[in-house]
Amino acid sequence: MSDKKKIRESLDLRGVRCPINFVKTKLKLEEMESGQLLEVILDDREALNDVPRSLKEQGHNILQLKKIEGAFLLVIKRA
Repeated sequence: MSDKKKIRESLDLRGVRCPINFVKTKLKLEEMESGQLLEVILDDREALNDVPRSLKEQGHNILQLKKIEGAFLLVIKRA
């Protein structure tokens, strides 16, 4: 794996409502190169269903989705 693929960006979107959390995630991914990883923290609400589904539809890979303290951690590999 190249160094560029190991780079991780982070977004903490706790308290951000749908669809803004998806829009912010999408905009951050557009700044990144293919294969880079983005870590996003989401509330346990509709974002948990909508954001991963919408990202998959755009061709991105969801590498991890796990519960953390009061929220969920989503790791995305940019398409």
